[in-house]
Amino acid sequence: MKKTITIAHSPDADDIFMYMAIKFGWIGNEFDYKNKALDIQSLNEFALQNYYDVSAISFALYPLIAKEYALLRTAMSFGEGYGPKLIKKKETKLKRNFKVALSGVNTTNALIFRMKYPEARIVYKNFLEIEKAVLEGEVDAGVLIHESILEFDTKLCVEVELWDIWLEFAKENLPLPLGGMALRRSLPITDAIKIEKDLINAVKIAYLNSKILIPMLMERKLIRVDELKLKTYLSLYANQNSIYLNEIQTKALDTLFKLGYEHKFYDKIIHTNDYLIPSEYENARYS
Repeated sequence: MKKTITIAHSPDADDIFMYMAIKFGWIGNEFDYKNKALDIQSLNEFALQNYYDVSAISFALYPLIAKEYALLRTAMSFGEGYGPKLIKKKETKLKRNFKVALSGVNTTNALIFRMKYPEARIVYKNFLEIEKAVLEGEVDAGVLIHESILEFDTKLCVEVELWDIWLEFAKENLPLPLGGMALRRSLPITDAIKIEKDLINAVKIAYLNSKILIPMLMERKLIRVDELKLKTYLSLYANQNSIYLNEIQTKALDTLFKLGYEHKFYDKIIHTNDYLIPSEYENARYS
């Protein structure tokens, strides 16, 4: 009997796209993969409880779960010149203590926002509810994430791009770390290595076969946007740089974790390379 591995991911287009090569049986035959789709804050909360075998997380959460989860080298989203947007009504002037809706306390956008606007009054909502909260005057502003950044009501405008805030704090042109995947350390190391390989292959195959996969997702009504917006969104967040963690992405993650420590969100600085699955174990085992 195959071992069951549960992979939790968000319902936004890039996570679904990167997971579906597994769902459709295009890769992996050693494990019985099951999936669970939840909003990002719920995923973060379950990760804090060490609940799922493999889970999508906000990168900003990772230092809080590093003892229980290893960080995977694949299925990640970085912003490069783009990212979440702080939006408001066009006629609104934001005060220092403006009320804002964010998608979750442990999200990367919340970390960056709180560094920039420490006096803002924050309420946390499902990301699908944020635009409505701003339009109805429940909050003065909100941070849009996922597909919401592509199109929003004409009564709204962008106050600031979180990409620009990131550059201000990072002090160099690094990609903005948004979300990635983590794997429970309680899994045997040999299983962990194989699962990471499966996920790397899943993201690679999805990327290389997007012309086949995108119509399949649309036909099954798994995506909230039309095909044109889906292609645009995937070009931003599920692209060639999502397949395997590279050096500049690692530097960006280290910068995020350092900034979080300096602003007292974490109790220590962590370095990304110390928390990846030690794949060199496989080579040593069979040498």
